[in-house]
Amino acid sequence: MTNCNNRSGGFPAPKAFEVGKAPLQWSSLPERGTPASLGAIAWIAERLGRPVARLLLYPITFYFLITAHAARRASCEFLKRTRRGSVHWWHVLRHFYCFAATILDRVYLLHGEFDRFCVTIHGKEALRRQNENGKGCILLGSHLGSFEVLRALAVMQGGFSLKVLMDTAHNQNISRFFDALNPTIAGTVITPDRPDTLIRARESVDAGCFLGMLGDRVFGADKTTRCQFLGAPATFPAGPILLAAMMHCPVVLFFGLYRGGNRYDIYFEHFADEIALNRERRAEESQSWMKRYVARLEHYARLAPYNWFNFYSFWD
Repeated sequence: MTNCNNRSGGFPAPKAFEVGKAPLQWSSLPERGTPASLGAIAWIAERLGRPVARLLLYPITFYFLITAHAARRASCEFLKRTRRGSVHWWHVLRHFYCFAATILDRVYLLHGEFDRFCVTIHGKEALRRQNENGKGCILLGSHLGSFEVLRALAVMQGGFSLKVLMDTAHNQNISRFFDALNPTIAGTVITPDRPDTLIRARESVDAGCFLGMLGDRVFGADKTTRCQFLGAPATFPAGPILLAAMMHCPVVLFFGLYRGGNRYDIYFEHFADEIALNRERRAEESQSWMKRYVARLEHYARLAPYNWFNFYSFWD
């Protein structure tokens, strides 16, 4: 469905689970966005319009291309795995620009300005069927593309009830900035480090909500599992699969890909009616489920490589 004016290789030998041993490069990266710079970008976006704001993204992304050495290396590493041919600086610049463009679009999405965007929804039947039966489910996404386009559409247009399990401790400046733009959407967040996190997640699913979470970054002392991703072993959190097994609820995959200009493709895929893990084979079965998730993540990463927003060394 397309609506352009819508308001509407094998595993390594180590054991499958390792607790807190994944290198958390992403959590140690410095936050670059300051309240003043974010406020200036928002002012430009709202007063001068999206075309002008998008032009200003070029000097901003060129600055990051020069100064963000770790992110530049990570971009090169990822693009070499997903693109055919050599990777040059202009490919990395495009990668950074794609990320910056989705951040800019969050300003408009959080203000409910959906008429600015052409959104194509794929696999809507999987979401509609789950929504109509009145039962909660887990929406499992990633840092590939924009999760915000789904969150804004769900909350602002009332298509379905959504809660989001999200770490807000990292990049606090940008989190506070966007939360202030739309407190209603900010109120959908369940932080993962509170004593009542599991209780709130369970209550949300039992109430028929969709529980959104991202499955490609390890958080804190998460249990982890190793999977082949784009030709090399990488560490993924086991938490999403374990949580789904605890909830006894369906799982739907979600990918919100930015396609350039004002276009977004939203993909929904049915993943499981329920994830049941045998207690004695929990590690192996959880890893098997995670392999399926990683295979779909790899598919969409190859489909839209410039949407990969993990700007750190992803492979061990």
